[in-house]
Amino acid sequence: MMSFKIGFGAEEDREEGKAPETTLAQTVQTPIRKSVVNVHFPDRHQTYTYYNDMFDLNRGDIVYVDGQLEGFRGLVVEVNYNFKIRLSDYKRVIGVADTNVAGRFHMAGSYIVTDDETALKYDQVVTWFKAPKTQEEEYVSSGGDEVFNLNDLSSMKAKSAIVERGYQYYTEDRVVYIELSHGKGRALVTGGETYDVEFFYDQEEIRNLVCSCYCCGICKHEFATMLQLKDILAAVKKEYPLIEHNHYLSAVSKSTFFEFAIDNKTKGIFAIQ
Repeated sequence: MMSFKIGFGAEEDREEGKAPETTLAQTVQTPIRKSVVNVHFPDRHQTYTYYNDMFDLNRGDIVYVDGQLEGFRGLVVEVNYNFKIRLSDYKRVIGVADTNVAGRFHMAGSYIVTDDETALKYDQVVTWFKAPKTQEEEYVSSGGDEVFNLNDLSSMKAKSAIVERGYQYYTEDRVVYIELSHGKGRALVTGGETYDVEFFYDQEEIRNLVCSCYCCGICKHEFATMLQLKDILAAVKKEYPLIEHNHYLSAVSKSTFFEFAIDNKTKGIFAIQ
């Protein structure tokens, strides 16, 4: 059993010998600093230059842009503040991932979990994978009336091909994030793109299960999410019985946590116990 605190971007406690408090997880608002930035897109092996007038960007920031590469995740590799450009020649940076994480976390198998509602919210983690929605986008969903028990996934009545593909996604750790918040469940599942899975959870009962892949009936992303949720809750119940997951619980795969919250950071605080 292991838990740890982590904090980035907070002031260090300068009292010698005293462990810093790192439970606060608020993003500090910084002033906008206009810049021209070079952005590398790993999925396309390409680097392009963009104008930024919305954020204070630094090397290593994960950003989203408009234009032909809209929706692709990019990495800022160079920032220039001294420039004079014609705006019509440049596309813009339209979003930046919030990778500042602070709070108390617990190990649960291949996942990191927390019951701190401020530490790792869906609205933050989704920025690691998806560009911000445009004003023109409008979504509507309906989960139907199907209800099943998490401990009996055969009651989902998923097709055998869906079960097989969903199990493969589960074993490949493609369910990168799950959140249970006061009965509402959300998950992020990576595939050809990152998909949103939503559902309601109450004492092992699942209802209104939907996925943004728009598949009719149960899809592989939903089945993989249920397998992963079952595993995470079992691990939490065994190792951390004091965590009340019906109130709040979020879980992120270790590889995702370290890729986005750790790898690009150059300063911060760990406190492992």
